[in-house]
Amino acid sequence: MVKRQGEVNYEVTPNPMEMHGDSIQISVNGSFPTKYFHKKVSATITPVIVYDGGTEEFKAFKLKGEDSEAEGTTISYEKGGSFSHTAKIPYKDGMQKATLELRASGEYKTKTKDLDPRKAADGTIITPKLVMAADKAIIGADKFEKFNLENNNVEIHYLVNNSVVRGSEMNDKDIKDLKSKLKGWKEDVKMEFNSLVVDAYASPEGEISKNENLANERAASAAKSIIALLKQHKIEIPEGFAKETGKGEDWEGFKKLMQESDIKDKELIIRVLEQYSDVTKREEEIKNLAATYQEVAKKVLPVLRRAQINLVMKHHNLTNDEIKTLVDTRIDSLDAEQMLYAATLYEDMAKKESIYKSFVSKFPNDWRGPNNLGYLYVSQNKLADAKTEFEKANAIESTPVVNNNLGVIARLNGDNATAKEYYGKASGAGKEVAENKGIINIIEGDYAAAVANYSGINSFNAALAKLLNGDNNIGQTIDNSADKDDALAYYLKAIAGARSGDKGMMVNNLKSATAKDASLKAKAKDDAEFIKYRDDAEFQAAVN
Repeated sequence: MVKRQGEVNYEVTPNPMEMHGDSIQISVNGSFPTKYFHKKVSATITPVIVYDGGTEEFKAFKLKGEDSEAEGTTISYEKGGSFSHTAKIPYKDGMQKATLELRASGEYKTKTKDLDPRKAADGTIITPKLVMAADKAIIGADKFEKFNLENNNVEIHYLVNNSVVRGSEMNDKDIKDLKSKLKGWKEDVKMEFNSLVVDAYASPEGEISKNENLANERAASAAKSIIALLKQHKIEIPEGFAKETGKGEDWEGFKKLMQESDIKDKELIIRVLEQYSDVTKREEEIKNLAATYQEVAKKVLPVLRRAQINLVMKHHNLTNDEIKTLVDTRIDSLDAEQMLYAATLYEDMAKKESIYKSFVSKFPNDWRGPNNLGYLYVSQNKLADAKTEFEKANAIESTPVVNNNLGVIARLNGDNATAKEYYGKASGAGKEVAENKGIINIIEGDYAAAVANYSGINSFNAALAKLLNGDNNIGQTIDNSADKDDALAYYLKAIAGARSGDKGMMVNNLKSATAKDASLKAKAKDDAEFIKYRDDAEFQAAVN
């Protein structure tokens, strides 16, 4: 056996070896020639990874001849035979620059003989370790509005078959109330006209065509009257901002008023009228009803002859400068939304922290205060402080946002299991949750799940997930991301070039990567992703 050991075929896959999750897994397949494996011989083969940190043994496997009483896969002496073995070991730093040896020893009766070690694989790909710690905490958003829209609703009623706005209508209580508001708005610099919406109707006892025209005319006359009122109070109206709509006859309004009335036989009246699919016939019957039931003529139909007017005013809230002034002078005068918004107006971290602490003091039952302090501390890498604040926020209210942020802290502290539990309770917090899950997916070697979580997202990690999942077309994902100019972004594209056999893409991106970060030259030299190019002159020029 020793003399013919070179005739034994071994193949290790993958070659180079690959790290996924926290492990290196290999498959060893091989075969023996005929009349090689003695019937009474047994053998133990141990895959051993050799690296600068020493050696690590994979689980050994055993083979035996047909008459051997030892354990293992039986190999025929006459026919030869094949074997396969799969094993896994934890990855350790330094194993990227390693070789795999198969060390075999044979045993015959009481004698043991070691065969020469066979080199079976060279290098370990550790590309998953490029994953960026781009964990994203989420801020508790403010609901501050630059302005509020205020609806001011009034009605103008008309005589039958008439579209003239009567003076008495312009002195009704709702119009008088509107006039009082207009006087105040005239002096209020924060009030601005936004829109005027007029919907006008006719009562349903007239002819269809006449009612449609009448409704249009009422919409126009009502809009004209309100615009005149606005001009009297020097409120300017941009051209085209008034929307006038004639709605025709109001059959639905008629039914509603009838149902709300105390008119005798109202249910019967409605059922009878609903039987008429011919609108003209129904109108005739309503006219007959009005003659028979005076309450219909006096209490229902007049109410339907109307224009409904909504004057929408824009009320401007505090300006950024006004808010900043109050931050420095009377921060307690700001409400919750204003105070949270105020923090977004500053780049200075100390100022933001001061505002959030004021928020916590004034609004102790609002989870956003401690959450946003924690968010601030994460950006400063003060993870212990951030965790404390997120836990305070969680005690107030366990929101999806807070659970995401606690997950970020757990992940950054190396506790992926706890991070996943928190992310499971963060649904609805935002797309950041999926991105955070994607980081753990890459670390654990679940690349398909990572690709799913990064769906629609352009980032370095999204591109890395695609590459690890077997898709080398990552250029667009990187080039459309905020990471596109990062040295590692070019390095990852170089790996994609090497994997797809595009040497030009590999070399050009390696040059760009090492120009931005010279330390990547040494990394590339040892990186098994480029192992087949190590002796290539263009590769050598790019990394030396």
